[in-house]
Amino acid sequence: MKLWQKDKAALAAVEQFTVGRDREMDAYLAPFDVQGSLAHIAMLESIGLLEKEDLSVLQKELKNIYGEILDGNFVLEDGVEDIHSQVELLLTRRLGESGKKIHSGRSRNDQVLVDLKLFLRSELESIVAETKLLFDLLQQQSEKYKTHLLPGYTHLQIAMPSSFGLWFGAYAESLVDDLTMLHGAYTVVNKNPLGSAAGYGSSFPLNRTMTTELLGFETLSYNVVYAQMGRGKTEKLVAFALAGIAATLSKMAMDACLFMNQNFGFISFPDELTTGSSIMPHKKNPDVWELIRSHTNKLQALPNEIAMMTVNLPSGYHRDLQLLKENLFPAFTTLRNCLQMSRLMLENIRIKEDILKDEKYQYLFSVEVVNRLVLEGTPFREAYKQVGHDIENGVFKPDTNIQHTHEGSIGNLCTAEIKAQMEAVLKQFPFDKVHKAIEALVK
Repeated sequence: MKLWQKDKAALAAVEQFTVGRDREMDAYLAPFDVQGSLAHIAMLESIGLLEKEDLSVLQKELKNIYGEILDGNFVLEDGVEDIHSQVELLLTRRLGESGKKIHSGRSRNDQVLVDLKLFLRSELESIVAETKLLFDLLQQQSEKYKTHLLPGYTHLQIAMPSSFGLWFGAYAESLVDDLTMLHGAYTVVNKNPLGSAAGYGSSFPLNRTMTTELLGFETLSYNVVYAQMGRGKTEKLVAFALAGIAATLSKMAMDACLFMNQNFGFISFPDELTTGSSIMPHKKNPDVWELIRSHTNKLQALPNEIAMMTVNLPSGYHRDLQLLKENLFPAFTTLRNCLQMSRLMLENIRIKEDILKDEKYQYLFSVEVVNRLVLEGTPFREAYKQVGHDIENGVFKPDTNIQHTHEGSIGNLCTAEIKAQMEAVLKQFPFDKVHKAIEALVK
C-alpha cells in the first residue's frame, strides 16, 4: 500500500517504470531520513502538534532505527514504496498510533529534499577530506623532487625547462581552486528546505528556524517555492564541483600515461601497480591511470546530464527529478576511488634522474640563452634573432644553469603560500558546527 494510493492499484508495468531504481537509491538516504525526522518531531512538539510523551518514545525508536541503519541491519521491505514509508511503517509497527504522527506538517517533497541536502552535505565533506589528502601528498612530492628537471611542452613540442616540483605543485594548486568551487556548492547545499512541504508551505505554525539549527544548516531556503525549485539546481552545482576535481585528476592521469611511455620515460611505477599483456612480456600498462582518466572524463559529463534532465522543467515538483539520484549518487564513490587510487600511484612513483642531460633536450634552454643575452645588454629582439640563427646553423650552445627565482617558478615553488590558500578554503567549511548538531540530535 502506498501513502498516496487511493482506491485503485497502479498497473504493475506502470509501477515498475515509475519506481525504477528509486528504492535502490533510497538506501543512500536512510540515515539522513532519520536525522530529518528527529529534527521535525522536536519542532512539532515545540509548537503543540506532538505530545511530550509521544516525542520521547518517537525519539527513542528513531534512534534505534538509526543504529540499525549504521549497523547494516535496516532493509527496505518488499511492497514498501520508499525509505520514508519504511521508517514510518517501523515506527507504527513498534509504537502504534504515535508512529503515524511524524508526517504532520511536511510532504514527501520536502522530506526528500532535506534527506538529499543532508546526504550531499555529508558526501561533499568526504570528498573534501580525500582531496586534502591528495593535496598534501602532491605538496610533499613537489618539495621532494623540486630539483629534478623535466621537459616542459607547448603544443606537445619541447618548449622550456620544467621540474617535477612544478608538476606536482601545479596539481596541488589546482585542487585549491577545485575546493573553492566545491565550497560554493556546499554553501547552497547547506540550506534547510524542511517546512516547504509540497512547495507551497503549510497552514501549521512550523518553526523552520528551529529545524535549521537542529540539523546544523547554516541557513534555510526561505521561499517555499524556491526550496522546491532548488532541487535539480543543487544537484547540478554539486556535479560541477565534482567535475572540477575530476578535470584535475583527468589531466594528471593523461600526463602520467604520457610520462610512462618509453618515448618519454620520465616516470615509472612498481610492477604490482601496472598490468601486463597476454602476448607481449615486456608490457607494463598504466591501466590505473587510464581508468582514472576515463572515470573522471565521465564525471565531467555529469553536470550536462543533470542540466539536460532539468532544463525545461517549470516551477514545482516533477517526477523527472527522481532520476537525478541515479546519476549523482554513484559519482561520489567514483570520485573518492579516483582520488584514493591517484594517491596510491603517486606515493609509489619513481622519477628518472638527469632527464635533461639528453642532447635531444638542448633546445629547451634557448630561452635561457636569450634571457642571458638580454641581461648582458642585448635588446630582446636582437637576442632572439641571434639564438634563432645559431639554432638554424647548428652552433647553438645551451645554457643549462637554471635561474628561475620569481614566485611560482622552478626555484621558488611557493609551497607554503599554496598550503596557506588551501587552509583558508578549508576554514570556510563549517564541518565542526554540523558534527555537533547531528551528534546532539542522534545521541
